[in-house]
Amino acid sequence: MAGIKYEIIKHVAVLSETSSGWKKEVNLISWNDREPKYDIRDWSPDHEKMGKGVTLSPEEWNALQAHFREE
Repeated sequence: MAGIKYEIIKHVAVLSETSSGWKKEVNLISWNDREPKYDIRDWSPDHEKMGKGVTLSPEEWNALQAHFREE
């Protein structure tokens, strides 16, 4: 994406993969040199293209994890 700088700090998980090689991934990403956030989105095999996704602060990520632990 033009104008957006990102660095994948930590790969957390692959949730699914399409026949074309795109993967829905959970990653810890620094967007535009900011503090890393957890991110869930589709990525092309070379990580040059991405789909729309959801970005969560560490606090939101922990709340989500806590929710699933309670079930």
